[in-house]
Amino acid sequence: MTSGISDKNRKILDLINRTQKGPFTAKDVSKTLKLSLKKTGLLLTYFATKEWLSRIKRGVYITVPLGTLNPKEFKENPWIVANKIFAPCYIGGWSAAEHWGLTEQIFNTVVVFTTRRAQRKNMTIQGTNFIIKFINKNHFGDAKSIWIDNSRIQISDPSQTIIDILDDPVIGGGIRCVAEIIKEYFVSDFRNDELIIKYITKRDNKTIYKRLGYIIEINKIDAAFLQKKCEKNISSGYSLLDPSSKATGSFNSKWQLRINIRINK
Repeated sequence: MTSGISDKNRKILDLINRTQKGPFTAKDVSKTLKLSLKKTGLLLTYFATKEWLSRIKRGVYITVPLGTLNPKEFKENPWIVANKIFAPCYIGGWSAAEHWGLTEQIFNTVVVFTTRRAQRKNMTIQGTNFIIKFINKNHFGDAKSIWIDNSRIQISDPSQTIIDILDDPVIGGGIRCVAEIIKEYFVSDFRNDELIIKYITKRDNKTIYKRLGYIIEINKIDAAFLQKKCEKNISSGYSLLDPSSKATGSFNSKWQLRINIRINK
């Protein structure tokens, strides 16, 4: 025995540290350890109890660097955590907008789009809050890959981010924040009007046309082609500009919107 751990367990921990990058489960390491799934699970639980591993959530662990003073407080990058727990998934909403430099606002909650049906839309893991959004697998292919600490993470590209937050302004920080992100997008190098149309068509939610056209018009964004395209594709019936707010305010017949939140103060 050395420092409270047997030589056998020390070798197992060393093997886990060398082979596992990012969050892992018993299934991920059982073949490496040449143990049954049940025995591996019990071993990982034991290691976590002894603080030789850190548990992210039930059944999901990360290795702890040598010399860590408080293993229980050691945290993995939240995006890497999301990539493991909610896969297949991508980072989106205001989290993606921050990444692409489309907003200067700081959000403490990570927005995750997943093709898996989640029982809860809000979760807290290792002190980080997550908003989980279900997305149809047909819309998932528009995500881009980035690398964080040798982990491949999926994130919505700038144009897809715009469509996502117009579809659900809540995950863009509310319609006022969404409007600011859109203004920034149209003066950025990411601007791609044709791609915006492609993504809206694929999403098949004509309320997106309404919100986008209205925001372009009221903010006097130079996007005449896109604005006309929005005008031609709006559906009948009034929609709320911001669905998270009360159904009050004036009606805009041109865009078939109820302006329940003023964008320009």
